[in-house]
Amino acid sequence: MNILVMNCGSSSLKYQLIDMTSENVLAKGLCERIGIEGSKLKHEGKEKYEVESTMNNHTDAVQLVIEALLHKDHGVISSIDEVNAVGHRVVHGGENFSNSVIINDEVKKAIEKCNDLAPLHNPPNLIGIDACEKLLPGKPQIAVFDTAFHQTMPEKAYLYAIPYELYEKYKIRRYGFHGTSHKYVSDRAAALLGKPLSELKIITCHLGNGASICAVDGGKSVDTSMGFTPLEGLAMGTRSGDIDPAIVSFLMEKENLDVKSVENIFNKKSGVLGLSGVSSDFRDIEGAANEGNKRAQIALDLFHYRVAKYIGEYAAAMNGVDAVVFTAGLGENSPGSRASICAYLGYLGLKVDEDQNNCRGKEVNFATAESTVQALCIPTNEELVIARDTKALLQ
Repeated sequence: MNILVMNCGSSSLKYQLIDMTSENVLAKGLCERIGIEGSKLKHEGKEKYEVESTMNNHTDAVQLVIEALLHKDHGVISSIDEVNAVGHRVVHGGENFSNSVIINDEVKKAIEKCNDLAPLHNPPNLIGIDACEKLLPGKPQIAVFDTAFHQTMPEKAYLYAIPYELYEKYKIRRYGFHGTSHKYVSDRAAALLGKPLSELKIITCHLGNGASICAVDGGKSVDTSMGFTPLEGLAMGTRSGDIDPAIVSFLMEKENLDVKSVENIFNKKSGVLGLSGVSSDFRDIEGAANEGNKRAQIALDLFHYRVAKYIGEYAAAMNGVDAVVFTAGLGENSPGSRASICAYLGYLGLKVDEDQNNCRGKEVNFATAESTVQALCIPTNEELVIARDTKALLQ
């Protein structure tokens, strides 16, 4: 069974074709600058190749992906009949979806109702679904939601202390994101530790340009750092994370800004970019800090401190923790950041093996033998989660 996984952004489309009998990736690629001059397809199949081609919309992009998969030199299938289904990443499912679902008209309407909650993500997700329905008629289309994994959170974790009527009217609550990543790495952590997931308390740290932390108790999300939107929680590449809400009105008055302008500051000009003045890329910030840039060092210190605080908070929420897992771009590839965060966690009984921690992009338990809490680096694989959910629904 071959599953085509699609992840549509506002001007991009990432894809993978996965053979689910072996879970091998047959091909993968990226369509960039959709609807913008200079659009390009980067494809990896039998070999790597790039092609510049006008993509006016996501339908054009999906057509290029199909052509790449079927290409006589670079393709990996001889007929589109070899694609059994399409799994779509959908960022926001609201309270409607606690699991992945087969897409029909009702599902699409429910996703559309969440557009206000994820205006940058859900609309292109829907466009990608429509494009695949048009170009791959009759193929089952599956929606896998970033928010679904967190629908197990209790009310005490997902409600805000605002008038309850506002929750009832607008569904203002904590939803959480990166659910497919948190689910995948918590499952892998249990496998690596050789224990049933149902018996473990795990804190998963998805650390990259977008970052979130999740408390996973017995395989279920019981709390997570992102909230009503992906802006809440940790300081990130360009996002502020947690702030005093009064800062919004303060800036509007002092800088004569409207709501959208303030949102733009918090979403695109803050985080480690705003603090460091260097970059939103942690690699650039680490490099600048190593060269003595004080603001870059402050940005790193603040980020590590806030991650450690959330870990402490979630250890308290679960009344203990068996393992802390690091994943995503920074979590998988920065031994220094992992060590700096774990340096705060000695009170939990976590001790780092420096030699084991000196790795990038591979699965490893870097806790010492005497450590009472395990520390794991696990590369995430959100596309595989989407493909597995798609396969399960088809069966």
